[in-house]
Amino acid sequence: MSWGTELWDQFDNLEKHTQWGIEFVERYTKFVKERSEIEVSYAKQIRNLSKKYQPKKNSREEEENKYTSCRAFLSTLNELNDYAGQHEIIAENLTSQIISELTRYIQELKAERKSHFHDGRKAQQHIENSWKQLESSKRRFERDCKEADRAQQYFEKMDADINVTKADVEKRCSHKARQQAQMRHQMAADSKSEYSAYLQKFNQEQNEHYYTLIPHIFQKIQEMEERRIERVGESMKTFAEVDRQVLPIVGKCLDGMTKAAESIEPKSDSKQVIESYKSGFEPPGDVEFEDYGQAMKRTVSESSLSNSKGESKPDKPSSKSKGKLWPFIKKNKSPKQHKEPLSHRLNEFMASKPKMHCFRSLKRGLSLKLGSGPEDFSHLPPEQRRKKLQAKIDDINKDIQKEMDQKDALAKMKDVYVKNPQMGDPSSVDPRLAEISQTIEKLQLEAQKFEGWLAEVEGRLPARSDPPRRQSGLYETQNNTPVNNNCAQDRESPDGSYTEEQSSETQIKVPNTTEFDDEFDDEETLPTIGTCKALYPFEGHNEGTISVAEGELLYVIEEDKGDGWTRVRRNEEEEGYVPTSYVEVFLDTNAKDS
Repeated sequence: MSWGTELWDQFDNLEKHTQWGIEFVERYTKFVKERSEIEVSYAKQIRNLSKKYQPKKNSREEEENKYTSCRAFLSTLNELNDYAGQHEIIAENLTSQIISELTRYIQELKAERKSHFHDGRKAQQHIENSWKQLESSKRRFERDCKEADRAQQYFEKMDADINVTKADVEKRCSHKARQQAQMRHQMAADSKSEYSAYLQKFNQEQNEHYYTLIPHIFQKIQEMEERRIERVGESMKTFAEVDRQVLPIVGKCLDGMTKAAESIEPKSDSKQVIESYKSGFEPPGDVEFEDYGQAMKRTVSESSLSNSKGESKPDKPSSKSKGKLWPFIKKNKSPKQHKEPLSHRLNEFMASKPKMHCFRSLKRGLSLKLGSGPEDFSHLPPEQRRKKLQAKIDDINKDIQKEMDQKDALAKMKDVYVKNPQMGDPSSVDPRLAEISQTIEKLQLEAQKFEGWLAEVEGRLPARSDPPRRQSGLYETQNNTPVNNNCAQDRESPDGSYTEEQSSETQIKVPNTTEFDDEFDDEETLPTIGTCKALYPFEGHNEGTISVAEGELLYVIEEDKGDGWTRVRRNEEEEGYVPTSYVEVFLDTNAKDS
């Protein structure tokens, strides 16, 4: 059905309808634009979310990646980041394939509609002008006919008037009336001819207007409207296709998340906890029975090891040695020592607060706080130390292999130069070969050093098949030499590793415990060299540090030696290290001069 024949008289309604069609396209374009903005915003928020939960470098979160659940979460974050990228692609395609195209099409549509309706108004104006000319000629013909009738009536009246006496007057009036009547009849005849011509012309133009011009113009408008509707349909189809195009990638992202979730192994994670925190120590053995039923005289500081009859005497610590760090031996009047289990001493050592006189213990605590430790990892328990040493050896072997490969390549190059001197000077490769050889030698020495430490640790780890036993005394060194510990860390080997050699037959030899404690207690207390104010709160959880509150005033007893730590004292009993950046130091003038 054609608008030209069915809607020939609906010019104004068609104009309103086509204007509404353009507004609809504009509204749909705005809808797609807002959808694109939502996709961009959503993708940005997803990317920010993924970035927020990515593990930070040199943080605990990075260490957690050894667990399968943490690795799965990291894979999920990476897949989520790719998922966000697909939404960005959706936004880009919506903008390029729909928004830009429809914006340009709307401008073309407006121009085409304006041209068609301009032609329609022009044709309508022309037919209206023809109608006006027809109406004008019709009114003129009507007027002339009426004037001719009045002139004819006046002539007939004058001709039949009997009151006129004079013959010449009668003749003149009658003649004039006759002429007037004839002239009016002629004008009416001319008007009739003109009206007839205009009528014929108008009918022809009207027929052409309603059967040719208007149908042609309306047909173009109809085609324009149908193209608009088709374009909107294509845009809606593209709107769906843009989403469908990214579905395979989105599906892969979701499959990756599912695969990551399926890769979680609870058993492996629980095993990894063992690998991370296993110390390698054996659990403590049975606690020996101490018989208090026998009446025996005991002094306040008396203690002894088990006698040959199996009797044990309880020891009573002196007030002077109270709170001292294990393995410091309590003072007794008798040179014999009470048999105290090693695990009990170890627990007492781990739970006690070390005094600042034990500098090796302090250095260990600082190394743990600063995240660094000795080269041989002696600050770690045996099992953890073994793993660290093995990992270090593996890294060194990889470096050695890399250098060996490079050395082989240079050797082959030198052979090529020897066989073909024109390609290069063989001697030019020698310095590099010598440098690589030195590097390999250093790495091999380094590997031997770590392998020695590893062999030492593996040789000292307790056998898993042996049942745990209590030691008959405190720790005894390998060569059974007397112990003279100044610090808890003296239960380490000379290289700093933990040792736990058990022997039920050996005992600690203590030549003079009184001299030992007196020597320890005679250490002079460091003088104060200034004061400081805590700028921030600091929780001194690690060994050798001290907790401070924000705004607290403390005494400075040792300046920062370049390691970022300042030694402070709160009172006679409490002193320790705090980060230099956490306090504001005010040194005395004398201390500055010295």
